[in-house]
Amino acid sequence: MDISDIATPEYIEVDAGERLGKVRSIFERENPKGLIVTRDGEYAGVIGERDLVRSRIEDDTKADVLMKSAPQVDRTEDVREVARVLVEGGTKVAPVYEGEKLWGIITADAILEAVLDSLDALTVEQIQTDDVMTIGEKAHVGQAINRLREHGISRLPVVDDENSLAGVLTTHDIVDFVVRDADRQGRGDRRGDLDRMLDLPVYDLMTSPVLTTTADETVEDAVRTMLDNDVSGLVVTPTEADDETVAGVLTKTDVLRALTFTEEGQMDVQITNVALLDTITREEIVEGITDVADKYQKMQVHHAHVRFHEHKEKLRGTPLIQCQIRLRTNHGQIAGSGEGYGADHAFHVAADTLERNVLELKGLRADEQYRGQLLRKLGEL
Repeated sequence: MDISDIATPEYIEVDAGERLGKVRSIFERENPKGLIVTRDGEYAGVIGERDLVRSRIEDDTKADVLMKSAPQVDRTEDVREVARVLVEGGTKVAPVYEGEKLWGIITADAILEAVLDSLDALTVEQIQTDDVMTIGEKAHVGQAINRLREHGISRLPVVDDENSLAGVLTTHDIVDFVVRDADRQGRGDRRGDLDRMLDLPVYDLMTSPVLTTTADETVEDAVRTMLDNDVSGLVVTPTEADDETVAGVLTKTDVLRALTFTEEGQMDVQITNVALLDTITREEIVEGITDVADKYQKMQVHHAHVRFHEHKEKLRGTPLIQCQIRLRTNHGQIAGSGEGYGADHAFHVAADTLERNVLELKGLRADEQYRGQLLRKLGEL
């Protein structure tokens, strides 16, 4: 299935030097599906709807301040490849070309809506993120922001003193609070207001009750919940009866990533923040993961996700990088992480941790059916 019938020509094209105030007014008047930024008539990047609407950057600021780079895709590109492009680019929209001409855009939601009926072959448990980062409801918002940044995530399940699910805090909740506060306070020096926000308990900003899904629910039903409620993720609980235990998180990105799973023998590797690759290539990353997998003949790797995150610290100009490797195998999920100066160093530290975790793998139930079920469904698209 390609994206020729999924992509849309409903977008606005703005120059990189255009004032954000004017861009906002155009967006509010025309309500497009996306914004494409050009420089000297050539494609330069995209601006997400939420970034534009919720940003408090001054109206006189140029549009390219909010611009995010997104790879170009062809109008007849396969939906799985486009899903990979969106995931690796960390974006929910990408420009669509027909030959040399910019034709339109493709959005993550459009892809999910198009393949929705094919997602009943998967359960939430099979593609959710298991090692969930949570935060206490009494923690300060400043701590939550640091945790979101450090782990490169957009949501934190909030737990009470008994470690029961109490709410969820997302980056959008934080931005919404800043926007409301700015509207109430007006313009001027707001450093004191922002400091006050950082000292607030998470309880004051979190969303409650929480939209949840269960581990045994189909991914189709979970995605319908996300689309119907205009949210990007759900907290996963073990069962409906046990709706206070955080078992995982399922996001739209997790679902897009599942669409890229390949046939047996063709391990799919996705890399988030590919711009951080310096002295290591995609091919070397694939080879490194393959070396680990090949040592353990009973472990079949269906999919690998490698995420790089840059810290502010540097050593002789080389940034400190965190690398996280997550494998989906016939024995469940296995992960390893590590830090080093430069992507090459960070990846090899993470790979060593991954191999140690593989050696400790014991007694996990094999999960061999879901990948074949999904591939058969996708083959029908």
